[in-house]
Amino acid sequence: MADSDGLRNRGGEKDAAKKELSVIVPTYNETENLRPLAERLFATMKTAGITAELLIVDDESPGSDDSKRIAEELASEGYKVRIHCRKKVEGRGLSSAVLLGFDKAVYANVLCMDADLQHEPESVPDVAGPVLDGTAEFTVGSRNVAGGGVGFEWSAFRRIVSSGATLLAWPVASSTDPMSGFFCTSKTVLKRGKGRFNLIGFKIGLEIMARCRCKPVKDIPITFRDRAAGESKLSASQYRFYVEQLLSLYFDRYGLLLLMLLLALLVFAVQLGSHAGQYLKVKDI
Repeated sequence: MADSDGLRNRGGEKDAAKKELSVIVPTYNETENLRPLAERLFATMKTAGITAELLIVDDESPGSDDSKRIAEELASEGYKVRIHCRKKVEGRGLSSAVLLGFDKAVYANVLCMDADLQHEPESVPDVAGPVLDGTAEFTVGSRNVAGGGVGFEWSAFRRIVSSGATLLAWPVASSTDPMSGFFCTSKTVLKRGKGRFNLIGFKIGLEIMARCRCKPVKDIPITFRDRAAGESKLSASQYRFYVEQLLSLYFDRYGLLLLMLLLALLVFAVQLGSHAGQYLKVKDI
C-alpha cells in the first residue's frame, strides 16, 4: 500500500512539473506593453492551472530604466516577474536575448513570445500545451493553420513574402509558420543544439527547430494581432539575414548530400562538355 501511495505521489509531482512554464520576453523599448502583458499572462496562467514565471530580457535602450522599474513594481505586487537588463557590451539582438533567457529560466519548459501584444497572452496555454503534456518537442503559434489568422490588414506584398519564406524553410522545419516568434520547447531539447545556434537575425524559433531536429513539431492556431504600442524592429536587412540563416541550416541538415549533388553535377557537366567536344570534332570532319 505504501508503495502504491509512493507511485501516486511521484506521478503527482511529475504532473505538477509539467505544468510549470518560463515565459521569456525579449524587449527593446517596450515599456508601454509590459504591464498589460504581465497582467493578462498571469490571469491566463491562473485559469489554466499553470505555474509560470515571466522573464524579461531587456537590451539597453532609452526605455530600459522604465522597463526595470515596471518589472520591479510588478514583482512587488506579487507577480512572478524578473528582468535581466543586458548592456551593449554583453551582446545585442533578439536571438541571443532569447537564448540567454532560456538559460536563466527557472523551469524546464520554456516559451518565447513578443512583448508588443501581437502574440496574445491568452494563447500561451494552447501554444505550450503539447510541450507540457509531452506530445510535442516544439510548438509554434501559427497564423497559417485552421483557426489561426491575422487580426489586422496585412499587405499583399507581406503575405507573398511570408508564403515564400515558409516554403523555403520547409525542408529544414516542418511548420506552417516557421518565422513565428511565438513558440515553446524544453531545456532538454535545447541541449541538442547548444553551441551550434546562429544568432544572426530574428528567427530563433526556426533555428532551434532545425538544429535541434525537433520532432514532432505541432502548429497551434493563433491570431496575430496588430502591435499595441511602440515600433516594429523589422528592417530590410532582416530579409538578407533570413536567407543567410537558411543557407546555414540547409548545410547543417544536408551538407554531405549537397556536396555529393554538386560533385555529381560537376561530373555531369564535364562529361557533357566532353561529348559535345567530340560531337563538334565529328561535325568538322
